[in-house]
Amino acid sequence: MQVDLLVPDAAPARGPVGTDASGATGSGSAFGALVDAAGAMLAGADRAESAFAAHRGGLQEMVVERARADIALQIAATTAQRAAQALSAVLGMQV
Repeated sequence: MQVDLLVPDAAPARGPVGTDASGATGSGSAFGALVDAAGAMLAGADRAESAFAAHRGGLQEMVVERARADIALQIAATTAQRAAQALSAVLGMQV
């Protein structure tokens, strides 16, 4: 079996909308931003827990930060799962 590269008729549009620092466009950079945001929230939750353990922060702040981080992580995981399901559906299509 031979696989040939598909060449589009026109070049993809490039511009400031939807691009990141590396020049990537589309949902890949959006997913990367989502994962980075979830990681930043997890780091903030860890800082809040450390502050509470050192008697410099409150219990309420720690719980709220951990809940926000857990929700962000759940959104990122659900997004990855749905993207994988979509890719699986596309790859399962007959040509």
